[in-house]
Order: sequence, then C-alpha cells, then structure tokens
Amino acid sequence: MRRRIALSAVNLIALETSTEYCSLAVARGAQLFERSFHAGQRHSELVLPVLRELLQQAGLEMQSVEGLAYGAGPGSFTGLRIACGLAQGLALARDLPVAGIGTLLALAENSGADKVLACLDARMGEVYHGAYLRSGGEWIEIHAPGLYRPDAVPQVEGGDWTGCGSGFRVHGAVLAQGYQGSIARVDADAVPHASAILRLALRVFAAGQGVDAAAAVPLYVRDKVALKLSER
Repeated sequence: MRRRIALSAVNLIALETSTEYCSLAVARGAQLFERSFHAGQRHSELVLPVLRELLQQAGLEMQSVEGLAYGAGPGSFTGLRIACGLAQGLALARDLPVAGIGTLLALAENSGADKVLACLDARMGEVYHGAYLRSGGEWIEIHAPGLYRPDAVPQVEGGDWTGCGSGFRVHGAVLAQGYQGSIARVDADAVPHASAILRLALRVFAAGQGVDAAAAVPLYVRDKVALKLSER
C-alpha cells in the first residue's frame, strides 16, 4: 500500500549503513540533525545508540516520527541488511511508511553537481556504478545501478561529469582512462550520507510512494559474494 505524508512539518528518520561509514539523520520540520562516522564493522552495535542521541538532540519522540528512509543499496550486504532491518522494525512497531533510497543516487544528491558518475568499490575487482543527470531540480537516471569491471562501465555523453565514491579511489586510473575527456572533477572520498537520503525521501513520501515496512527490501545488485576457485 502506498503511503503519502504531508510535508508541512514532517518528522523523518534516515539510516545509511551501506559502507564502512554509518550515517543517520533526523528531520524535525525544517530542522535537520545528522551524524556520520567511521563504524568499520560496528554498525549494528552503534546505530541505535546514535539514533537515540539524535532524537534526543532534536527533542523528538518516536511517537512523533512520520516515516523512515534507509540506504537501500548497492553496498555492503551486511550493511544493507542492517539499515533495512532497522527501518522495518521501527516502522512496523508504529505502522509507519518507509522509503528505500539508492546509495548511488544519494552520492549524486550530495555531490553538489548536476552530472554525476557515482561509483562504489564492490570488492572482487568490480564497482557498483550509476550515472545521474539533474534537470529542473529532479534526478534523471542515465544508467541504473549495476555491477561492472572498472574497464567496462557504461559510457556517457558529453563532458563536465563529476565522479564520486570509493570506486574512484580504488580504481581511479582505470576509470579515468575509460572516461577520458568526460570527467571534470572527482571526489573519491565521497560516501552516501543520511541527509541526502532524507532529502530524496521527502520527494518519495510527498508523491505517496512510501510503502509498508514489510515491502522494504535491500538492492543488492550482486547475486553472489564469492568466486569459485576456477573464477579467481
């Protein structure tokens, strides 16, 4: 069932744990409270205490929260399950709508650019890749999130693209060669932030595209996490 939220004084929570960083954001009306930090493998241990601190800082009770957004992926399988599972649990307890927001789109939203190649290191010699163009304040998906070898990412037209994400840190030389003449700027240290997920979720909820918690799922992209010996 689709769920619409009026945005006059919306109270939302956003969770992002798809990388080694943990990012949370709480919106109380027009006020935004956010915290992002390197969590390593401790997301499940740290996310709830930090969320409680943010809610306290915002002066907001869970009973007043109207919706939850989470970084749906792609990214770390474990991290995606943590954010999605927590959003589901909190939403189910209070019958709240949820919105899964793509991590690559969140990278684009936070980049400050209008033409973005979002690329996260996927390990095993591959990258998660998506291309986005902002037009009229809305994002157009040029290439949907996919899993690629760095030398086989989809091409884009024109120049002045911004590359962002850990894929450019790990495979920067190969990606630069493939996109020669297209990329004007690279932010290899960019990670998905909960504040960007929250901004994108506002549009989802306003359009009545929030869903019941039971319908929340991660976007894994990769179907398997290990290579056979013959494939290595």
